[in-house]
Amino acid sequence: MTGRIVRTDRADATRELILTTAERLFAEHGVFAVSNRQVSVAAGQGNNAAVGYHFGTKADLVRAIARRHAEQVEQLRAGMVAEAGGSTDVRDWVACLVRPVTDHLAALGRPTWYARFCAQAMTDPALRGIMIQESLSASSLYRIIEGLDACLPDLPPEVRAERGDMARQLMVHMCAERERALALGAATPRSSWRDAGTGLIDAIVGLWLAPVSHP
Repeated sequence: MTGRIVRTDRADATRELILTTAERLFAEHGVFAVSNRQVSVAAGQGNNAAVGYHFGTKADLVRAIARRHAEQVEQLRAGMVAEAGGSTDVRDWVACLVRPVTDHLAALGRPTWYARFCAQAMTDPALRGIMIQESLSASSLYRIIEGLDACLPDLPPEVRAERGDMARQLMVHMCAERERALALGAATPRSSWRDAGTGLIDAIVGLWLAPVSHP
């Protein structure tokens, strides 16, 4: 029994090491540019097929990285949704989308790779569906969408869809850009992830409430 526990603990530690290594390499170089073999080698695994053994395909590895963070983000999001209750303020619901992500990145310490990993995966046509599917599995997200929809102005469907895409792009890529700057030791517009979240909320609220120009 003791030997089995030791083997299980060793396997769990190996999986965590592979996940951390893959997240870093994918963030820094892009998912497509990094092979499973390169991840195995960088993780110090004597068996170059370690990634395949523990996770399967690269898509499975990407899904595992996304899920590694999803539970913590969802806990933060669920707490904010409970506090928002039946709010009719657009800002409250936008904060429910932004704060859990920026607070999670702050809690990870430094360095982090999660924001850049998300940006890389979201721009890969083969992996974008996985990232969206994983995010939509969060039950609190549906409550946020309902709350936001209920207090937005009456927008044409195409404008609403367009602004939803814009908001998502801002969240994903502004977080990735801040993370990249921090990794390089470069200056950032905001001094903390908390302040960066505030800036994002301001921008996204303004985006949603902006007037609609008609041709």
